Amino acid sequence: MVGRQRRRESLVFAALIPTLIALSAAGDTFVPGDRLEDGSSLVSSDGSFKLGFFTPGSRISGIWTVVWVANRDSPLPNRTGILSISINGSLSLFDSKGVVYWSTPSTRAAGPVAKLLDDANFVVAGAGGGEYAWQSFDHPTNTLLPGMKLWVDRRTGLTKNLTSWKSDDEPGAGDYTFFLDPDGDPQIFLLEGTKRVFSGVPDMRSYSMFKLLFVSNADEAYYQFSNRNKSVLSRLVVQSKGLIQRLVWIESEGEGEGEWSVFWSGPTDRCEGFRFCGIFGICDANESPLCNCLQGFDPKSPENWNLMDWKDGCRRRTAVDCQNGTDGFVLVANAKLPDTTMVVVNEMGREECREGCLRNCSCTAYAIKEILDGGRSGCMLWSGALTDLRVYDNGGQDLFVRLARADIVTVPLHFTVVLGSCPIVKRQNEEMAKSRELDLPLFDLAAIVAATNHFSTDNLLGEGGFGPVYKGRLEGKQEVAVKRLAKSSSQGVEQFMNEVRLIAKLQHRNLVRLLGCCIDGEERLLIYEYMPNRGLDSFLFGNTKGVLLDWATRWRIITGVARGLLYLHQDSRFRIIHRDLKAGNVLLDDDMNPKISDFGMARIFAGDETEGITRRVVGTYGYMSPEYAMDGSFSVKSDVFSFGVLVLEIISGRRNRGILHPVRKLNLLAGGLLSGYPIPMVEVLKCIQIGLLCVQDRPEDRPEMAAVVLMLGGDSGGLPHPKKPEFVAARERAEGSSTSSRGLTRTFNDITVSDMGGR
Repeated sequence: MVGRQRRRESLVFAALIPTLIALSAAGDTFVPGDRLEDGSSLVSSDGSFKLGFFTPGSRISGIWTVVWVANRDSPLPNRTGILSISINGSLSLFDSKGVVYWSTPSTRAAGPVAKLLDDANFVVAGAGGGEYAWQSFDHPTNTLLPGMKLWVDRRTGLTKNLTSWKSDDEPGAGDYTFFLDPDGDPQIFLLEGTKRVFSGVPDMRSYSMFKLLFVSNADEAYYQFSNRNKSVLSRLVVQSKGLIQRLVWIESEGEGEGEWSVFWSGPTDRCEGFRFCGIFGICDANESPLCNCLQGFDPKSPENWNLMDWKDGCRRRTAVDCQNGTDGFVLVANAKLPDTTMVVVNEMGREECREGCLRNCSCTAYAIKEILDGGRSGCMLWSGALTDLRVYDNGGQDLFVRLARADIVTVPLHFTVVLGSCPIVKRQNEEMAKSRELDLPLFDLAAIVAATNHFSTDNLLGEGGFGPVYKGRLEGKQEVAVKRLAKSSSQGVEQFMNEVRLIAKLQHRNLVRLLGCCIDGEERLLIYEYMPNRGLDSFLFGNTKGVLLDWATRWRIITGVARGLLYLHQDSRFRIIHRDLKAGNVLLDDDMNPKISDFGMARIFAGDETEGITRRVVGTYGYMSPEYAMDGSFSVKSDVFSFGVLVLEIISGRRNRGILHPVRKLNLLAGGLLSGYPIPMVEVLKCIQIGLLCVQDRPEDRPEMAAVVLMLGGDSGGLPHPKKPEFVAARERAEGSSTSSRGLTRTFNDITVSDMGGR
């Protein structure tokens, strides 16, 4: 094990402690003739790391807090182990009877010396120094440390892989292997046996505490990380149950005390399963169903697809025609790039890359990447089927998928400019022909381009299904948020017009205000008031901003969202169902007042209409009510359910989809709710009870928002007792309803709340 030393050491276990305690009783080297016996150890020169014997079930030699094990598959049967080095530089581990359990090849090192370095690398070198004749970093087990490489030698085929332990207390080689595949554009895979179950390099974004490196050339390819801050301890581990985790040591107040904190873990969701959506399928963990076909593609097997069996993938709707130069591309933003096993990488600019793909009849997609060792621009060209494709809320890369002209949808727009109002926008179909003039300012495209600095990435606030959102500053110095419809948007013109029609007529302090719109050629833009504190999700689920949300602020957000929903459901001109209420769609102004945003999925109920049915379920997984997610049935009670989830997230500071039970996979509604607030407990407990009332399984059991607002303003003594909410209910689908319910299981909430307090 690798470990900073405890004051009281145990022979069988030493935890990793970020406190340097110099140990004078042991050195860091030994030479031929020396023997390292059970009960003795080597300690690095700075006192940080130790090499010795430990017992996770049987005697094994390794580096302490187990990140490397010499004899992982040949444990010693007793405590008579001896480690020595011969005059030919070979290390040997044997017992008192001379039986060898582990050894290294002989070397040509003159006057060999074995040494434990300050970075935990155990090496053999000649007495005069120079290159290492042997080093433990070349033989990793289940852990990657700073300076180690996940590596492949292209000339010889030699590799350095990580392999999990058999179990938490058995270091033998387990079922999972984390390795670098050098074919095409090199990528890292997790194998279960011989089956690829996950691909991707963890944390290839820039973090201030890590320097991350991915190198590929004619001789070798490798992934490596290092700590920019030497006081930060980090390791990448392949766990015995198939998780890949980056762990960071967090020191507690007591000297030499602390714990490992999970900085990153994967796979995190079903979308990270390798080729989960089949060929030309794309996975989005926030959508239901998870898999969709790329634009211009349809399911190969519609019947299986409707049953949520996506392995057959999708097929092209119209064959590409590279001979006549009529093909084009559709942008898939925030993507995890498809499997790169067969990709070709060239040093080309963006336009050269695009033209290169068009000239190659077998080219199906291209992307631009930064070649990390040099910062040059690279062109990635895919041929054949695209697989293992997903999208993220943010991050990822742009992928350009080749389509025939017939599948690159350009909706014709006809409009006339009316002084002081938004143009009448009409699609060439019956629904859009009914659009009426709106009392909404029309912005000039040139003014918006200037305000956003030509839609600079520096001004990018975020991106959703509609498209990217940019911060802008108008000539009058007013700050605005500009939502730009992406040409590849899955929502498109219908949702653009839906939002214009709805929000232009809404006026409430807890709804975001639409300032105007812009339509110019293919450009469709919505201009909103700017919310400097952005989305509630960045405060609730971030690592640092949560401390800014004291209880008074959380209470104000809960009551403000409740009033905004009440206005939509009851007090506005039309009854409006939002259908996508979530933390990311609650924006915060300067004073942390909440404003509900994003009405692209909203629906109007007129007259006596109280419920609707849809065959296309839209929204965000985790916030959808059971009847909507499973049957496509939505009403005001669907929004009430989403509000209940949001309330529980605001109280706990935890994402509904991100809480796991150690045995069963549960969500926020099924366990792990409590997060202490010292005061005022009456309000906290009242909000918990209201949240649980809102997430009851049956719509008729949930209160309407008018009742919710009254409950928030009254005392909690007379509140009804909530029934156990079923986050996922197993039931028969209504005839003609969405098929997205198949395969879901039933889980229950067994929470009782008696008291809460700060820790």
